[in-house]
Order: sequence, then structure tokens, then C-alpha cells
Amino acid sequence: MRSKDQNVLKAVERFVCEFTDQRGYSPSLQEIADSVGVSKTTAYRYVGRLRQDGVVGSSGYRSLVPTRGKGASVMVPILGRVACGLPRYAEENIEEYVRMPEALIGSGEFFLLRAVGDSMVGVGIADGDLVLVKRQNTAEKGQIVVALVGEEATLKRFYPEAGKKCVRLHPENPAMKDIIVPGCEIQGVAVKVIKDLA
Repeated sequence: MRSKDQNVLKAVERFVCEFTDQRGYSPSLQEIADSVGVSKTTAYRYVGRLRQDGVVGSSGYRSLVPTRGKGASVMVPILGRVACGLPRYAEENIEEYVRMPEALIGSGEFFLLRAVGDSMVGVGIADGDLVLVKRQNTAEKGQIVVALVGEEATLKRFYPEAGKKCVRLHPENPAMKDIIVPGCEIQGVAVKVIKDLA
């Protein structure tokens, strides 16, 4: 890459970082183009290069964010609700995006779900809390997972029972019983809870 191109690339990176820090969302391609004095097509090319180099990432509309260095963050979608009780459908309608520091959540693909019910109160997950979930289709025994049973999702501890050829989904509430199913699809593993303090 020529030095002039390298200078424009650095200018685009600087503008994206500053804009995102100040406003909480990323600039549009037109805003990037205007800031560095290039066409929208050229700005697209530079943004593509920054993505390729791993300097910025994207997870939806206007969610271009720095991926390394101080202040690196990711945009995490809130996908709806998940039952902390009997299984229920988790609607994958993106309500909004929440910007979260990468230093806090680590690397990977994440989403947030709103907890409904009280089956997981024993581990501090109450009705209305946001649960940060790392998207993956496998889990270790005893991890808290978003399990899809048929077309319904629930948040429970995961215990595969190989000898019995079933899965035990365990609530963290002594007033509730385990859910025993022939199998389930793991949507992700819960890693953090975001809650309001009374």
C-alpha cells in the first residue's frame, strides 16, 4: 500500500474510533468519506481493509467498532426474552444493540437475552435481568445454557445423562423440578448477568 493510501487508512481508523467514542455508534460510509475527503466507494474500500486487518469489526447496521487497543468494544444485540421457568419461545428479534467493552466480555460472538421468571434466582438471575450469552452449540456439564427444546428456549444448568439417553435441565430454584428431555439444541452459554440494583 502506498504511503498516501496508508495515511488515508490511518485517518479513517482515527475518525471511526473518535466518532464511535463520542456518539456510541459508528459513522456511516458517507460520514467517513466526508471526513477524509474521498468518495463513498473509496471509503468502503478502506473500511474493508480495516476489517480485513482486524482493526474494526461489525455486527449490524452502524455498528463498526474498534476491535483492539484501549477502548475496543463490540456491539452486542439484545435478541428478546428467555424463560427462567418453563421453556418458552425466545424471539430472535433484535431489540437494540448494546456497546460492551471487549476487555469485560472477551472474544467471541455474543448476544443478550432478557430473563423471564425465577427459576435461576439461586445463581443471581432474576426476572428482567439481561443475560450475556456466548453463542456456541456445545456446553460442558453443569454450565448454564440457553437450550432450545423443540421451538422453545429456556435458561438452565445443562446435565447430559448419557446412560439414560436424555438431558436434564436443572433450575437453580429449590421450588422447581428438573426438566428431562430426550435432547436439546444448545444456543449458547451464559457468561454474565447485567442487572439493576435496587
